[in-house]
Amino acid sequence: MSRPVFRFAPSPNGRLHLGHAFSAMLDHTLARAAGGRFLLRLEDVDVTRCRREWEDGIFEDLAWLGLDWDGEVRRQSAHFDAYAAALARLDAAGLLRPSHATRAEIRAAVARAEAEGRPWPRDPDGAPFPPDDDRHPRDDEPVARRLDMAAALSRVPPLDWREAGEGPMGETGRVAARPADWGDPVLARKETPSSYHLAVVVDDAAQGVTHVVRGRDLFWSTSVHRVLQTLLGLPAPVYLHHDLVRDATGRKLSKSAADTALASLRADGLTPADIRRLIGWGAVERRLDSLNESLTRSV
Repeated sequence: MSRPVFRFAPSPNGRLHLGHAFSAMLDHTLARAAGGRFLLRLEDVDVTRCRREWEDGIFEDLAWLGLDWDGEVRRQSAHFDAYAAALARLDAAGLLRPSHATRAEIRAAVARAEAEGRPWPRDPDGAPFPPDDDRHPRDDEPVARRLDMAAALSRVPPLDWREAGEGPMGETGRVAARPADWGDPVLARKETPSSYHLAVVVDDAAQGVTHVVRGRDLFWSTSVHRVLQTLLGLPAPVYLHHDLVRDATGRKLSKSAADTALASLRADGLTPADIRRLIGWGAVERRLDSLNESLTRSV
C-alpha cells in the first residue's frame, strides 16, 4: 500500500498567521502519525501579489514551528503549462465560456439591483454572480474563462466526497456535492492563467495528494473541485476540514492583520509553545487518535 500524502499550500502574498500555524501543524502531525509524506506547495499563481520575501518568510515560520517537509517545494508559477493543458481539455469538450464582465461592472450591476430591492445571487463565498449579459460577445478580449456549470453537470453523475472532518452544519462521512451553488466559477482570468479551483485539483493530482486537510471556509469549494476532478479524470483525495482560528471578535484571521502574524508574535518574544497555546493545540492533541481513525475509515 502506498504511503499517504498530505500537503500544506499557503500563498506567499503575506506573512503566515495563527490560522496557518494551526493548519500546517495539523497537516504535519497527521501525516507523520500515518507514516505519510508531508509536502509544501506555494500557491503563487498570482504573480502580481506574491513576493519572494514572503516565500522566504513561510520557510522561516515553518522552521520556527519545528515543521519539516518532504521533497522539493512545488511552486504554481512553474506549472502554468499544466493549468493551460487542463483548460484546453475543458475547452475542447465545450465546457468553458468567455466571461466579459469586469469586477467593476459586476459591482455596478449588483448595486443597481439592490437599490431596486432585488436580491442578487451569490456563491457560497459571497461573491456575486456576473450579470446575464456576461457571456454575450464583445469586441474586446474576454476577461476570464468560466466553467459552464450547466454543461459540466450534464456530463457527470451526482457527486460526493469523503469527509473525515466536519462541515459548517456538522456534515461528515459521505457529503453530497452542491456545485450548482457556485454558478459558473472562474477557472482563468486574463491576468492569471488559473484560478484557485483549477490549480488546486491539478496540483493535488500531480503531487499524488491523498489527504487534503484545510480550513472549514473551503468546505463547499470541494463541490467545484469534485466536478473538475471528474471532468479531467483526476483522483479525489480524502478531505478533512478543520475549525478556523479566529480573533477575539470572532473574525476569521487575515494576512492583513499583522497582530496575528507569526513573525510579529515571534518579535514580541513568543515561543512555539506560546503559539500552541494560542491556537488551542492541547484540545487537538486530545483528538488526534479520533482524527487519525476518521482518516483511516475514510480511505
